[in-house]
Amino acid sequence: MRSEKIANVRPPPESMVTVKKCGNITELRYQQCSMGGSIQKWDKDNYIDLKTGEFKEFKHSDVRVSHLENISRSLRNLRDIINTNVTIPDNCQWVTLTYRENMTDTKRLYSDFHNFNKRYQNYLKKNNLPKCEYIAAAEPQGRGAWHLHIIFIFPEFSPFIENDTLAKIWGQGFVKITSLKNVDNIGVYLSAYLGDMEAPKDIDIEKFKENNKFKIVNAVDENGIKGKKAIIKGARLYFYPTGFNIYRHSRGIKRPEIYETTEAEAMQKLGGAVLTYEKTVQLSDDGKVINQINYRHFNDLKKEKKGE
Repeated sequence: MRSEKIANVRPPPESMVTVKKCGNITELRYQQCSMGGSIQKWDKDNYIDLKTGEFKEFKHSDVRVSHLENISRSLRNLRDIINTNVTIPDNCQWVTLTYRENMTDTKRLYSDFHNFNKRYQNYLKKNNLPKCEYIAAAEPQGRGAWHLHIIFIFPEFSPFIENDTLAKIWGQGFVKITSLKNVDNIGVYLSAYLGDMEAPKDIDIEKFKENNKFKIVNAVDENGIKGKKAIIKGARLYFYPTGFNIYRHSRGIKRPEIYETTEAEAMQKLGGAVLTYEKTVQLSDDGKVINQINYRHFNDLKKEKKGE
């Protein structure tokens, strides 16, 4: 089976599309399948080739590839959950928690977060501040250590809490608060942050501009000097252990709304939402096209900017 990106294939108005509503971000997915199926699944390990009538075995991916696919899927789910719940950046705090030592114990990681969150919620209560929901995600470092990223979601404007105060509540090391303002697609931003890694500083980034495993981004160093750095796409996926839960969230976190409708009805509901991303992927087997899938992302917050 081969997957490749092709020129975009748009659905006719009467075609059915799958709509995934994630807060301000709406994804439309359109599938154009080939006529008829070439195989019939028998069980998880075997299938019947309808052309020849032969009984064959599926070629399952090796454990490592399967693990990477599961991690990628978890990051996509995290992206959708973030976008569904983080619709007003001013109501949210993005907090990064680090350790003083090279902490590599994944069980301790979430145990420490659980205790931190209890202390944090108690702090809010004692200071007459509203209770908040959270989405917490773990980030592995190349040296084996772990960081935690938490988005705290308040019912209204998030309260100002000094960095030193949060550091005392955490009690394990450095704490950083990052603004989510001016980020169009927060879910994509953070999930990419958890999957990609910065390339070594001695790498010649000019050599990798045409390599689809790298991307060049603008950055500001600790001294405020602007420059560029190379990011290795998906490199961090290899550091997540098998069976590890990348993220956790509180009970009040909402799930995306998913439904099917026609292209015409979907576009009518979107109104003036702006198209911010699009790609079409083609799946083929032995040179025969099996499926073409078009993905489009629309941003509701950009409605007023359309036509400017």
